[in-house]
Amino acid sequence: MTETEKHNQTSVTDKVDEKAFYKIRFRIDGQEFTAESLVNDLKRDDIIMVKTDHGLEPAIVYGMAPSCRGCGAKRGSSYRVTRRLTREEVQRFHNLPGAEKHAFDICSTFIEKHSLEMSLVRVEKFFNGSKMIFYFTADNRVDFRELVKDLVQEFRTRVEMRQVGVRHETKMLGGMGICGRELCCSSFMKKFDSVSIKMAKEQDLPLNPSKISGVCNRLLCCLTYEFQHYHEQRKRMPKIGSRVKHEGAEFKVKRQIPLQQQLVVVSQEGDEQVFEKEIWSNLERIKTENQAKKKNKNK
Repeated sequence: MTETEKHNQTSVTDKVDEKAFYKIRFRIDGQEFTAESLVNDLKRDDIIMVKTDHGLEPAIVYGMAPSCRGCGAKRGSSYRVTRRLTREEVQRFHNLPGAEKHAFDICSTFIEKHSLEMSLVRVEKFFNGSKMIFYFTADNRVDFRELVKDLVQEFRTRVEMRQVGVRHETKMLGGMGICGRELCCSSFMKKFDSVSIKMAKEQDLPLNPSKISGVCNRLLCCLTYEFQHYHEQRKRMPKIGSRVKHEGAEFKVKRQIPLQQQLVVVSQEGDEQVFEKEIWSNLERIKTENQAKKKNKNK
């Protein structure tokens, strides 16, 4: 084999082994995920087969995932593309939303028949037809044994009833947030972090429930995004209510503005001033009588 042939063979091997990353969705209105693939000539709207925890499921390609070249980190992905769908599989995939809608209507009828206090949210049918998952919300425990019997008899497959909370319900249904963008939970969030009213206070947000609550009537998930930055910045600044000294004059800290790294202080005469980081980072802290007693007690 000549050197040229060896070089060409190596190039072909490298091209096959090189992974491409794509943005995919399992449903047209579903959440977007990243999938790795050795099939690197996929185009938008191509329908491909993806390896999941419960087997192969079809998905739609929405384009190339953002590149991570030069970042030094190993590229991660949620799923792996195995191949393109056959013509028959494509037709079955297009029929899937209709089958799920039909199952939703049938289940709603059975719920009404058994007078169950539950609200059906969504139906998910596995591509191979081996299982159907019925997501619902309920205020109390629901005895749905008779409902499951009816569903199994109707669809002749495994049936799972899965209760979800209001946050997961909103994630499934989707919608627009008060910011005017698609809901974070339905567009990119993989899990829900704990959110507390303390996070709103730390960021100087109004504590009006209508201002800091989402579509699900729970605290906004985005309160967690910048909380850590605010928290760390406030720790470096003089505390509100503490006394400081600058150029021989004494001031009381009235407010912290973490994003601008500014400190609002009030002089003994009642004049309000704003100190930039260059000033407040070098202020002399005045210890109160209580702080001095506490220090002596610790000694």
